[in-house]
Amino acid sequence: MIPALWISKTGLDAQQTNISVTSNNLANASTVGYKKGRAIFDDLLYQKINQPGGRSSADGYLPEGLMLGAGAKVVATQKQFAQGDVETTDNSFDLMIQGRGFFEIQLPDGTTAYTRNGQFTKNEEGTIVNADGFPLLPQMQVPENATGITVGRDGQVSVTVANSRTAQDLGQITVTDFINPSGLEPVGDNLFLETTASGAPQQGIGGQDGMGYIRQSMLETSNVKVTEELVNLITAQRVYEMNSKVLTTVDNMMGSLIQSV
Repeated sequence: MIPALWISKTGLDAQQTNISVTSNNLANASTVGYKKGRAIFDDLLYQKINQPGGRSSADGYLPEGLMLGAGAKVVATQKQFAQGDVETTDNSFDLMIQGRGFFEIQLPDGTTAYTRNGQFTKNEEGTIVNADGFPLLPQMQVPENATGITVGRDGQVSVTVANSRTAQDLGQITVTDFINPSGLEPVGDNLFLETTASGAPQQGIGGQDGMGYIRQSMLETSNVKVTEELVNLITAQRVYEMNSKVLTTVDNMMGSLIQSV
């Protein structure tokens, strides 16, 4: 009976982590560019009492073995990079990537981070930055006398300036992709960092070589489906309750045994 206590404990720990992942998804249901996560479960090592295929007699073999599991654990929290919905805005600095890829952001220490959040603006120097003031890469400065900015589907940026009918090119926004986006490390602020698991960043032009294209005055909303997360939350809660019930049942069985002795 004692192993059952430890097995149910692992189930409680696993479901507690599962609920934490689900609650984080729900908390970020309105976060632009957020990608939902899910918990990945593994069963623990088995105690082999009778090996499958072992001899049952001189001429016979066991068709099944007697294997007792040790419970479950969460081995990973996997990000789901499915496309979020489109939200149209009136801000010409709002951008989104339709399809695969990330925007590049330069952190204060010089590190390059990656994001799906295209809520950009310009700072006091005219540099295009995100909401935290980190510049978009490659860096671009909007002239002080600019009256409008245009971003093409391929990421080409141009501005119109006062007293001029000719558009002025600012540069090219690149789209960066990874072989395994789920291997990126989320660090908060809608940013991801490259890891060994993600593979090296692959830069490209929007709409070319499988890269997503850029859409101006649009934002990608969170890909969290609230009703789906609520169903997951209810399921995790019920599994948690059943594991708790196992603890109570084993405790009652042990109590009955002690009383009979």
